[in-house]
This record gives sequence, C-alpha cells and structure tokens, in this order.
Amino acid sequence: MPPGFSAEEKSRIADLLMESGRELFTTLGLRKTSLEELVAPAGIAKSSFYQFFDSKEALYLELMLAQMARVKKHVIDEALLEAPDIREGLRGFLRATLDTLATDPLYRRLMTHPEEMAAVARKLDPARITDAPDNPARALAEFITAKRASGDLIAADPEVITGVLRAVLLVPMHADRLASPDRYSEIIDLLVDIVSAGLTAHQG
Repeated sequence: MPPGFSAEEKSRIADLLMESGRELFTTLGLRKTSLEELVAPAGIAKSSFYQFFDSKEALYLELMLAQMARVKKHVIDEALLEAPDIREGLRGFLRATLDTLATDPLYRRLMTHPEEMAAVARKLDPARITDAPDNPARALAEFITAKRASGDLIAADPEVITGVLRAVLLVPMHADRLASPDRYSEIIDLLVDIVSAGLTAHQG
C-alpha cells in the first residue's frame, strides 16, 4: 500500500506535483507527460500520486482553474472592468491578454492547444471549467452580452464580437509572418486600437 503522509508532507508534495505538472504540461502537453515524470520531483511512487489527484487530467484541471483565476483578475477585473470607458476597457483587455500570452507559458499552452482542455472536459465534469466563477472566457462573454444589450457595443451578434477579440489574440502565433521583429509591436498596437474603436464605433 502507498505510504501515509503527514499533513505537512501532503501539502509539500501537492505543491511539488503542481509545480512539476505546470512545467511538464507546458513543455510536453497532457498526453506525452507520464506519471513517472510528474512524481519524480516529489520523490514519491506512482501509486502515491493517486492520494493527491485522481488522474493526470485532474491535476491538469487544478492547474487550469488556478490559471483562470490569475488571468481573470489581470485581464478582466483589472484591465477590462476598471477602465474609464468601454473602448479603453477593450484596449486594456486585449493588451493585458496579449501580454499574458507572451509571458505565461502555461496560459499560452491552454490557448493554443484546445484539444487538451477538451480531453480534460471529457474525462471530468466539463461544468467545472465552463461554470467556474473565475473563467475569463465566461466573464468576457457576460460583459459583451450586457454591453451589446445596453447599446455600448456595435449591433453585431455577441459571439461575433467575441470571435473578433479572439482573432486578435491569435496574431502572436503568426508574428513571424507579419513584418520584421522591430515593427511587430507597432502592428499589434494599431490592430488593438482599430478593433477597439471599431467595436465601439458609436463612441467619440
């Protein structure tokens, strides 16, 4: 049987598993990450892993939920909602999200490999993702729906508006095709300004 752990050991091991999961899932992905690799930094047997998480997918989900909370605070609560008007809010949201994609490898992995999130949802309860209170995608959709209904956004379907914003966030994946590196930031800044202004065209 797997050894028992004290409360202090459990806390330490859980933290180590989260750290190794973040690193391995970011670099190798969910499917290619093995239990042996996950437990190695914690110095525990593979069988002991299940005292902490039911599966690799369960660990991935915990990392995802923690990541959602950090991202929502940065891009929704601080950037989108605290802006003086909706146009500045959209600018802030796009720039904050682009910055997070550039600096946070795990978030970039989640955004560029949706099949991994789908695999987690299939094995576990998908509502834990879609209904998570800190899900930034859900918060953005609610914001857009409300602002569209109040007339603060252009008369387009909320899903279309969301799609336009997501399209901007895909641009960094093709940065090498846009221009020389020294012009990339100018391109992004102009694109963010054009999209933000276009979605709020009725504002001055």
